[in-house]
Amino acid sequence: MQIHANRSTCIGAGQCVFAAPEAFDQDDDGIVLVVGAEPASADEIARAREAVQVCPSRSLRLLETA
Repeated sequence: MQIHANRSTCIGAGQCVFAAPEAFDQDDDGIVLVVGAEPASADEIARAREAVQVCPSRSLRLLETA
């Protein structure tokens, strides 16, 4: 599974960082940065899914990898 963020639509709400701090951060302008693009454990995957769901600008997505 890989995490993708659309930085051009991010509004800097920071909900992703609260939900999954091991996967997300924000730059100096508050825009999302993916720091853990491939969640490894079941807990990390669950937190990444939560981050995708709570993102107000829908700038995050998870892609299943083979």
